[in-house]
Amino acid sequence: MNQEKLSYDLAEGVATIRLNDPATLNAMSSGLAQALLEALRRGEREARAILLTSEGRAFSSGANLTDGAFDLNDPGRDVGGRLDGLFNPIIYQIRTSERPVVTAVRGAAAGVGCAIALAGDLIIAAESGYFLQAFRNVGLGPDGGSSYLLSRAIGRVRAMEMMLLGERVPAAQALQWGLINRVVPDDALDTVAADMARNLATGPRSLGLIKKLAWAALDASLETTLSLERVSQREAGRSDDFVEGVTAFREKRKPQFKGR
Repeated sequence: MNQEKLSYDLAEGVATIRLNDPATLNAMSSGLAQALLEALRRGEREARAILLTSEGRAFSSGANLTDGAFDLNDPGRDVGGRLDGLFNPIIYQIRTSERPVVTAVRGAAAGVGCAIALAGDLIIAAESGYFLQAFRNVGLGPDGGSSYLLSRAIGRVRAMEMMLLGERVPAAQALQWGLINRVVPDDALDTVAADMARNLATGPRSLGLIKKLAWAALDASLETTLSLERVSQREAGRSDDFVEGVTAFREKRKPQFKGR
């Protein structure tokens, strides 16, 4: 994994991934996107929770439009080509990972950077954070699952406002709309996000099942959801962590979950 513009650290069961190209505001070049995808897959193998954040004054300014990924002089250019190979797999990886993913946003989360931030299972923003659907400003449409993530999180009307007007949504407004989970002072972002990720990393194996159910419920009927919950409960009930949880409850002590 190329860590030139991305760092990966594993400690206390948490894989901390930091976008680290502050000169471009962590713009998503093909190289950075590939490194991020590899880091997420590594975190899936090695950690019990994943924290995705950034260095510098922005989470990500979106796709890097200067890295030569397309030719403006080619009338047959397919700007969507790298979505299939890079950006879409990142969103799929975050969503389908059995590890809870926390995203921590300071400054801009724009374009596909906005989509990546909002794909997190828990989303924390610094007071300086803002979310921007920048696509209309360069004559493009949403990508990275933005239309899906926004419509389901804040409804069609507000999603339309973000996508059609291309205006910044500050962290406080995003929290009010239900787009993110928490807003904290800038100097507390790293601490709060790390504490949340460590909390998840010490949780039971069923956290991965809870995540799976919550995402599936966005598209499922009640009947399907009830069936999925039935299967999930069977799997969770056979885990070592369930035995530990019930034993700790009966013994009136804090459970020591192992993620198994």
